[in-house]
Amino acid sequence: MDIIVCIKQVPDTTNIRIDPVTNTLVRDGVPSIINPFDVNAIEEALRIKEKHGGKVTVITMGPPQAETALRDCLAMGADDVILVSDRKFAGADTWATSYTLSQAIKKIGKFDIILAGKQAIDGDTAQVGPGIAEWLDLPQVTYIRKLETDGQKAIVERMMDDGYESIEVRLPALFTVLKGINEPRMLSLKGKMMAKKREITVWSADDIEAEEHKCGLKGSPTKVVRTFTPTPRGRGEIFQGEIIDQVKELVKRLQEMKIV
Repeated sequence: MDIIVCIKQVPDTTNIRIDPVTNTLVRDGVPSIINPFDVNAIEEALRIKEKHGGKVTVITMGPPQAETALRDCLAMGADDVILVSDRKFAGADTWATSYTLSQAIKKIGKFDIILAGKQAIDGDTAQVGPGIAEWLDLPQVTYIRKLETDGQKAIVERMMDDGYESIEVRLPALFTVLKGINEPRMLSLKGKMMAKKREITVWSADDIEAEEHKCGLKGSPTKVVRTFTPTPRGRGEIFQGEIIDQVKELVKRLQEMKIV
């Protein structure tokens, strides 16, 4: 089976800075990691390959520094990695990002399954995976906690607020996975050494035949008008004493404020 995994390199810090001009994240000089949910997607792809055979290809869109994340994917066991990188992609929202990745997948060609993490921890939108499926006109199932396949179809368990649902999907299809789907393997020293020597394939906008007006900041319909840090809230009032006395005092204050 041919499996494609879409990953994202995200900041490994809570000290996020915003570019005051473009209103996008400043990533230069910020330590980065593979998005945690995407690590589970890689692990799931490797498990499917070990069971059914085939090839695992990992792709990401990002600056040249994203090569670091791709080398970690090789160290885990991915067969091939591709970095989609071009200044034309800078500032992309989820719509432009999903378009760009879908173009790269079209260039890769044959595949049976596309996997991605349920969302990226820096944006938390959970939109890129479904967006890729829409661009490629593929069936998709999100928030997967379990995946079984025979090469022709997949039976997956999708998490719901009150449980899960079991869905049968014909392949090819796209799935976004949860962290609970598996336990990612550790990187081996042998894998790291091998990955360090590998040459990373880099594709530009021209290489994937991306239309410039659909890429990057120029092709992003989402516009951030203003960013700001919320004013910290002051500490609330704390009631002392027995529980019953605290409840009575709370009710009294709420009545004074005409809330109840």
